[in-house]
Amino acid sequence: MKLYLRGLFYDWQKTQTIKSITMKNLNLGLLALLFSLTLLTSCRTEDDLAIDPPAEETLAANSRAAELMSRTSLNDGSNDNIIDNASCFNIQLPVTVTVNGIQVVVNSSSDYQTIEDIFDADNNDLDILDISFPITVVFSDYTTTTVNSYLELLALVVQCPAENAADDDIECIDFQYPITASVFNVNNELIDIIEFNSDYELYNFIDDLDDFAAVAINFPISVILADGSTSIVNTIAELEAAIESAENTCDEDDDNDYNDDDCDNCTTNDLQSVLVNCANWLIDELELNDVDLEGQYVSYSFSFASDGTVTVAANGVSLSGTYSITGSGNNIQFVLNIPNLSDVSGTWYLHEIELESGQTEVKFERSNDDELTFVSNC
Repeated sequence: MKLYLRGLFYDWQKTQTIKSITMKNLNLGLLALLFSLTLLTSCRTEDDLAIDPPAEETLAANSRAAELMSRTSLNDGSNDNIIDNASCFNIQLPVTVTVNGIQVVVNSSSDYQTIEDIFDADNNDLDILDISFPITVVFSDYTTTTVNSYLELLALVVQCPAENAADDDIECIDFQYPITASVFNVNNELIDIIEFNSDYELYNFIDDLDDFAAVAINFPISVILADGSTSIVNTIAELEAAIESAENTCDEDDDNDYNDDDCDNCTTNDLQSVLVNCANWLIDELELNDVDLEGQYVSYSFSFASDGTVTVAANGVSLSGTYSITGSGNNIQFVLNIPNLSDVSGTWYLHEIELESGQTEVKFERSNDDELTFVSNC
């Protein structure tokens, strides 16, 4: 019994000893853990701490600011209406077209002017443009589809709003890229900074705003207005105000008249300067009531002075008259009054000023399709 009790006592003592050692190790482990947590907390930098995104910079899903930014970054389908006659989508470049029998590979938006130049080369012919299919069309939300024939293209065209009808995209103001945004998690910890370099990237990001706990636009950012000037905005409120005030400040050109935007940036001073600084203006084209009359004025030379007077020399005879210029952009009125020269006298509207090497053309038109073009070798 003593041996058993001693053995039992011995076993108990050994157990207590083991427990004592274990508790000591556990206490040391807890102390080490607490020390580590304390050290970890004390070593956190400001970048590791939770950050509340500034309210004036926060972009929330379904907010007014998000809606305006989304509409501003939509794909504008009106820039290639000279090809597809549709403002709700455009054709992905490159695309090959045949214009009045001349093949043109359109690699960039600047090549639309090449098509227009071919159309304008002869105002008395029938302008025909053929598209080489298949093509890819890009809708306002940047989704795409393949089109294999004119019949398929027409089915998409008829779904677009009518010419110059109200639509969602805002074209009178643009973002200047790059733009960056800070993305936060649910604990307001900064997890990423995203950079946008195009409308496509910004539109898709705003479309997915629900995927983020919080987003802050990194201001200041710059916006480009319809007149080409830039403006700096510093808050979400300022951005909303800038887009809203600019929304209807320009002609979005959502029509199929490819000629009506040729003088978007023309001024009365531009026209005055061209007319005065170039001498010996000749009539290159004069069409009245669908009748071509330029052949009757081959020998007529026009000179415009800065004081609003004009002189005409023809076959040894000199005529005098006046002119005036008013308006702006695509609504510049040119009033010409030359006694005994009624064919060219009257109110004309500036259509286009073409400055080419060694030659300058000034084109006027009237609502009944009358056309007057002066040309000078300067």
